[in-house]
Amino acid sequence: MSFAATVLTLYPEMFPGPLGVSLAGRALERGDWSCEAVQIRDFATDRHRTVDDTPAGGGAGMVLKPDVIGAALASVADGRPILAMTPRGKPITQDRVREIAVGPGVTILCGRFEGFDERIFEAFPQIEQVSLADIVLSGGEPAALAILDACIRLLPGVMGAPSSGTEESFEDGLLEYPQYTRPQEWEGRTIPEVLRSGDHAKIAAWRKARSEDDTRLRRPDLWERYSGARAQPASGARRKKKDLDQ
Repeated sequence: MSFAATVLTLYPEMFPGPLGVSLAGRALERGDWSCEAVQIRDFATDRHRTVDDTPAGGGAGMVLKPDVIGAALASVADGRPILAMTPRGKPITQDRVREIAVGPGVTILCGRFEGFDERIFEAFPQIEQVSLADIVLSGGEPAALAILDACIRLLPGVMGAPSSGTEESFEDGLLEYPQYTRPQEWEGRTIPEVLRSGDHAKIAAWRKARSEDDTRLRRPDLWERYSGARAQPASGARRKKKDLDQ
């Protein structure tokens, strides 16, 4: 069974977009995944096909109407995870991407204007409100493309080497170590000697140390979680200590 992606959007022509080329494009041609772009405007009931209205209580911009969005969601709801792209959402993580990638697929709802009427999330409590980062985009489509790409590359057979999906940033709570390739010397800069040593144990140790150093310096938020988790004793050790204290 292939990975099925459904995107609810006002701009269906944006899909598959860049996902139609390179690794994702070849996987799409093979049938490893499918992409259905659903036009939200098709679910408007007035002759102008209106999808938005002014904010209750006043304010700038327009808000996506709950009756239109609700009808669009009901037409595709089938048990797959539903992600609503919104800057008010929780930043998506690699762990969540990996969970989605091993499932049957995902439905992504793309926001526009000032966002969604909040009653949508009350009516569809299974919706996960997610964001790509602490940034505001003109719409959810670019973020949806990024999340789909993150999922598709993890599907079996999409990447050449199976380890490509595990030895990289965020998979173990750290940023990935620096990478080098030929030529050995470029503009007076050389590949670190340890990487040319052939000593796999030393190489692994160097890579782990660089991952930790770079994470600590560049992403203190990740480092705090990683170092905090590492400092926690194993459950068995905690039980043993508790027994000794009694």
